[in-house]
Amino acid sequence: MPHEVQVRAWLRRARVIAEEADDVVQEAYCRLAMLDDVDHIEQPGAYFFSIVRNLLVRRRRGENVVSLESIAVIETLPDPNISPELEVAARLDAERIRGFIGQLPDRCRRIVEMRKLEGYSQAEIARLLGITESVVENNVYRGVKAVVKRWQLKNEEVSDRLKLFEAEVKERS
Repeated sequence: MPHEVQVRAWLRRARVIAEEADDVVQEAYCRLAMLDDVDHIEQPGAYFFSIVRNLLVRRRRGENVVSLESIAVIETLPDPNISPELEVAARLDAERIRGFIGQLPDRCRRIVEMRKLEGYSQAEIARLLGITESVVENNVYRGVKAVVKRWQLKNEEVSDRLKLFEAEVKERS
């Protein structure tokens, strides 16, 4: 897979030793194999890269002694499959989404963060928080629905402002 070559090069730049890189790539393939459906994946290389990156960040955060610098290096390295412009747009979008998630009620916010940002399974979240998987599923559903609604409202607001700006420009001409 050509994407694997790029991901391994990225892992070398992130100062990941070869054995750990092998483990992370293998785990990423296992995660892909566990998917029921792959029709939603529009950019396989970017999808694979994001799985590897998330797994690596989770590994670093799970270590007893971890350098904040190593996590910062991983999080700042660009995705080799995306242009610089798309990378900046993706980071801005991610920042906006994190802001929307931050506005959720505390428990819902934490569950959505664990599931969608940190990659924990529903079962892991339920076990860690001492709640049922049904509660996790409901909170993820409501949280994601609220984030999507806020996203749509913000996009409509931006679109309306752009239309007003265009109308003002036409009036001046």
